[in-house]
Amino acid sequence: MRTRNLRTPLAILVLVAALGLALSTAPASSPAPAAGVGQREVLPNGMVLLVSEKHGVPIATVSMLIRAGSTLDPPDKPGVANLVAELITQGTTTRTALQISEAIEFVGGSLSVDAGQELTTISLSVLSKDLDLGLNLLADILQNPTFAPAEIERKKQEVIAGIKRDQEDPGTVSWQAFLKLIYGTNPYGHPVEGAEATVPAITREDLVRFHEAQYRPNKAILAVVGDVTLPDLKRRLDARLGGWKQGGAAFAPPPKPAPLTQRTVRTIQRDVTQANITLGHLGVTRDNPDYYAIQVMNYLLGGGFNSYLVAKIREEKGWAYDVGSAFGPGKYAGEFSVSMQTKNEVAEQAIEAALAEIRRMREQPVSEQELKDTKAYLTGSFPLRLDTSRKIVGMLATIEYYGLGLDYVDRYPGLINAVTAADVQRVAQKYLDPNRYALSIVADLSKAKIRE
Repeated sequence: MRTRNLRTPLAILVLVAALGLALSTAPASSPAPAAGVGQREVLPNGMVLLVSEKHGVPIATVSMLIRAGSTLDPPDKPGVANLVAELITQGTTTRTALQISEAIEFVGGSLSVDAGQELTTISLSVLSKDLDLGLNLLADILQNPTFAPAEIERKKQEVIAGIKRDQEDPGTVSWQAFLKLIYGTNPYGHPVEGAEATVPAITREDLVRFHEAQYRPNKAILAVVGDVTLPDLKRRLDARLGGWKQGGAAFAPPPKPAPLTQRTVRTIQRDVTQANITLGHLGVTRDNPDYYAIQVMNYLLGGGFNSYLVAKIREEKGWAYDVGSAFGPGKYAGEFSVSMQTKNEVAEQAIEAALAEIRRMREQPVSEQELKDTKAYLTGSFPLRLDTSRKIVGMLATIEYYGLGLDYVDRYPGLINAVTAADVQRVAQKYLDPNRYALSIVADLSKAKIRE
């Protein structure tokens, strides 16, 4: 029932970047100014409830975010958060794993749990007439998981097998090595799934302790989109989650990672025809006041189909089919990265070309036409990113987590259009560094001669 999260940026964080969520100085409790965007209420147990009524389709789509990601793993046991997420659907005090699976499948619904770096996400979708069943299952797995020893061992073996598969994928290996270079021992630097050596050491007591500390209503956001109303949903939730008690460990943000002071390289030998390259450095957090200028700048550099990196490395040189750049902002840390695959023999040339385009971004002002086209794309494509209930429910939960304000949909075009050419160059100079960066490359090193 769960899709594994191979990439360390939270899946929900990728959604944030794709949606272009607006920054807001308004408090998270600000009411929605436009009808249909969403309603917000804090329930007596401390859980934040967000509701968007869509009565045209008899479906309820639910997303719950819990501050229970891998950055809260015990330092010596990465993988605890992920294993808890894997196991809460695998048996409760009232239902077996099979009964949970059969119950949701019988009504044509879906229920999944996915751990990320900062958050664990529980996703539920059912017909409106089956909402009670869906909420019963949700409440049960949240409050009553048994963490049966046999299920723990079975899931450990599945997770370890998945980690081994990841190590066979050069792109995943390059990405994980890159994160280790820029984050070091910071919890953002370890894979969500943990490591082959650490997962076997996780005990049932570790899982129970993590669940009791982090799976609490005052650490949860519940968003619902569909054929529902706020009063009716509150009544249903009170009957099922009214006794879910607040508490848990006090939250302490992860330590702030230190920026690199020089070029740092990690090369990994694999018998592959394509070198898998990741380079970059620390980026920004989601609340950075330059966030929107950074998004415009990055679209020009490597985020768009006609970006500088694509034009140079793919179109002009023919060195890589897939090349691009991204800022992955989290709440407490983020990274800037350039990723590409290219022939081993031209890997060093492709790296130097990418660095040259970063320098160009810093040194040469963008043209008014480039800026105009970028703004038109970002604002024009925005509605397509909110065209399903699943996208809307993810957006609602995410804007609550980042405290962005429910009115961001109205403000988004203005925030993008306010970015000037001078802003683009300013943030390029401030947030791009072609001299102090991490480079991880998985390649046939006998053919890819990489400068150390």
